[in-house]
Amino acid sequence: MLDSLFYFLACFSVIFAVGAVTSRNAVNAAMCFLLCLVGVSGIFALLEAYLLAVLLVLVYAGAVVALFLFIIMLLDMKRVSSWHFKGVSGLATVIGAGLLISGVVGIATRGKLESLPLADVPASGASLKAYGEALFTTYLLPLQVVGFLLLIAMLGVIVLSKKFTAEEVQ
Repeated sequence: MLDSLFYFLACFSVIFAVGAVTSRNAVNAAMCFLLCLVGVSGIFALLEAYLLAVLLVLVYAGAVVALFLFIIMLLDMKRVSSWHFKGVSGLATVIGAGLLISGVVGIATRGKLESLPLADVPASGASLKAYGEALFTTYLLPLQVVGFLLLIAMLGVIVLSKKFTAEEVQ
């Protein structure tokens, strides 16, 4: 039963992830991303990582997707007619697709994934206290950097969404 539910959630997540990447409409892509995150949250719940599942829904599916939709509505997406892959973008696309395909083929031919042996330390995902201690000791610098990057992104959206008149430009 759990295996079939896992496979269903995995297929659900992959289908909507592909939909998020291939959708031409930005709002549809954000909605597909939201459903992909809900599927991944279900997988976390199957792994009995309930805190991660709830945080994924609250933080990413709730706040980040809402922020994406806010940005999409602020920016004029009608001006963007189509994407043209030229030069470095095309090369990066080909390299990324090649790496993805070689990784999938490598995993499929071996038949299983190798994992590192588990240490004798208690699981850090077991309690909220362990998450808090790890977040504010080991991962304090990355947490601050992410917060600063989100602040810069928010300021960028505010600047990009402001309409300037001809008198303000001069």
